[in-house]
Amino acid sequence: MKKLFKDDITPACEYCKHGRLTPDATGVLCVKNGIMLPNSTCKSFKYDALKRRPKKRLQIFSDFSEDEFKL
Repeated sequence: MKKLFKDDITPACEYCKHGRLTPDATGVLCVKNGIMLPNSTCKSFKYDALKRRPKKRLQIFSDFSEDEFKL
């Protein structure tokens, strides 16, 4: 079976299964430990891939015109 995610993910409360990000995104409400910082971690960390925010896409093609891609 092919893995979708790497094993070397750095633990952080902002994408833990037990935590929920506060509305202002300055803290995490954790079921296990109470209020935590988004980049902190604890021994109860469980990775939740759906909470991970994807990196922004680079706009590498913005410098080209549509005519440059026509044959």
